[in-house]
Amino acid sequence: MNFYRVDSKDLLAERGQVIYLHDSKDIGSGAFDLNESSLFRILLPRSAGVVSVLAEIYNESGKDLLQVCYGTPSDFNFTTDTFLIEVDVKSLGVGLYFVRFVTETASGTMYGYFSGDGLYLSSSTVGRLHQMSVYSFESEYASEYLGGVIYHIFVDRFNRGGEVPVREDAVMLEVWDGGTPEYPEYPGAHLENNTFFGGTLFGITEKLDYIKSLGVNLIYLSPIFEAYSNHKYDTGNYMKVDDMFGGETALKELISKAKSRGIGIILDGVFNHTGSDSIYFNREGRYDTLGAYQSKESPYYEWYDFQSFPEKYTSWWGIKILPRIHPDKPECGDYIAGAGGVIEKYAKMGIAGIRLDVADELSDEFLARIKSRLSENLPHSILYGEVWEDGSNKIAYDKRKRYYLGTELDGVMNYPYRVGILSYLRSGDIAPLKYALTEVTFNAPKRVRDMQMNLLGTHDTERLITTLAGKPSDGVPNRILATTFLNDEERARGVALVKMAYCALATLPGIPAIFYGDEVGLEGYHDPFNRRPFPWEHMDEELLSHYRKIGRIRGEWELYRDGDFELIELTRDRLIFSRSKAGVCNITVLNNSKSDIRLEFSHRERELISGKDHKTHLIRSLGCAIFNIKDSDNYEII
Repeated sequence: MNFYRVDSKDLLAERGQVIYLHDSKDIGSGAFDLNESSLFRILLPRSAGVVSVLAEIYNESGKDLLQVCYGTPSDFNFTTDTFLIEVDVKSLGVGLYFVRFVTETASGTMYGYFSGDGLYLSSSTVGRLHQMSVYSFESEYASEYLGGVIYHIFVDRFNRGGEVPVREDAVMLEVWDGGTPEYPEYPGAHLENNTFFGGTLFGITEKLDYIKSLGVNLIYLSPIFEAYSNHKYDTGNYMKVDDMFGGETALKELISKAKSRGIGIILDGVFNHTGSDSIYFNREGRYDTLGAYQSKESPYYEWYDFQSFPEKYTSWWGIKILPRIHPDKPECGDYIAGAGGVIEKYAKMGIAGIRLDVADELSDEFLARIKSRLSENLPHSILYGEVWEDGSNKIAYDKRKRYYLGTELDGVMNYPYRVGILSYLRSGDIAPLKYALTEVTFNAPKRVRDMQMNLLGTHDTERLITTLAGKPSDGVPNRILATTFLNDEERARGVALVKMAYCALATLPGIPAIFYGDEVGLEGYHDPFNRRPFPWEHMDEELLSHYRKIGRIRGEWELYRDGDFELIELTRDRLIFSRSKAGVCNITVLNNSKSDIRLEFSHRERELISGKDHKTHLIRSLGCAIFNIKDSDNYEII
């Protein structure tokens, strides 16, 4: 195969690259507004001998050719040929597309493909195409939340407070600090999930000043609707806030007092399934309503899928207590997203937005309907989706999703950032982090990229410090994991790695999310050990101080709201990237090596975490730093 590689890893123009220009500006995104003027700038080394370039634009399958755009030579110099290609996005319309570049060279026709970090030319007619998309957002942008922090709370485990009733069939645990949740003998074994530690919405309200000290302006709550379990993903009644959490009185108080501190509340919407113990299904007969399990005459019967009434029905992942619902059916969809429905009820209470559980199992049409109803009542609201992959090109159940095209999500739970950062810090693995910081970041519309919920841990993952410094848990019985904690050496290493991880996450594009307790070193393996009560009497003050400093830095610098991003260096030993806006530039440096490094600047520069102002700065092994600098090229690492 005739092969020519164009290396663009350091983004220097003379090495060659493809730049997507939005109204003549490079904003680091392959997603275009339908009303933008759109250009590709192709830079190729003179040694490639390219005399002409064109772009072939294909549909989302990559098979149907939709448009051919011809390049115009521009800005010639001795080392680089530059071509500009104008793209008619108006005629393409809203959608996902893929691009192949075709060049004529001294060696004949060559095709330009995506290599993961740039462009390569090949005589082959088969290769990985460049991604682009065209969007048109219909909703207003909740930009007031940019530059803040999201705090993710599992309600039953954060803080007790207020006088709340306890159900007769609920088991209330007296222990709090150091308490271990009830766990099954092995993952997947039955667990009643009716044991409670007693956290409430009143308790969260009491801790709002603590939460605010982390730089938080959004709180994302685990489900609060009435349900049998402690986790509430088995919804019993969407229209009722669980009494054991304090009911609507507690939610309204939380919304009001949080708002007075500049904090919005995001609810968890579980609209893919309900509990079998619910007013809708009522398998256990606890409710006065006529549930779908009880009669085909139930007003909720059409919500569900029965293969053999009443015992055989479709449930989420085969879990019988979680029967699947069909929100695309009018009876179900209207209840959730129609006038006077679930979305409207809580929007009118003043929430900031909703996070959708298992968003990839909900149809595009239903997602758009939720966003429309939410925006109608709250113009600056946020709709997040639980999506574990790149949301720009996600395929679920053999259908390409349209999350970022303008009528659905404002962002997703950006798990690729988590995978990339943790893999890098655990083992020095570069590939997942490079993918997250290049492809995933580049593929999103800038509006989405700046709003993404970036995370390092959630209620579905191992605790952050345990993941980074703990022993592997694969194959280890739950009875062992329940009492396995870091030793002193592991914990010291874990604290250093958590600092690095959060420093990186909080200075990348998007909004960093903290899973309650990660900021004070709460440990735990997989669910339910990752859902221990917040350790109010045993907080790691060193970690907490670090999180608070990072929160203040985010609030003080406008560039962390929506500034430009550039990946400067990524090796096993170092990660360096910059954020910049209006002539102001900060760089983040992670030293992932076993040796200390020194940054030598041409003049005095301030390190923002320590506040030190010197020409030479020492970054210890497994250390991190953030510098405000005058020129991103004015330093040397020694």
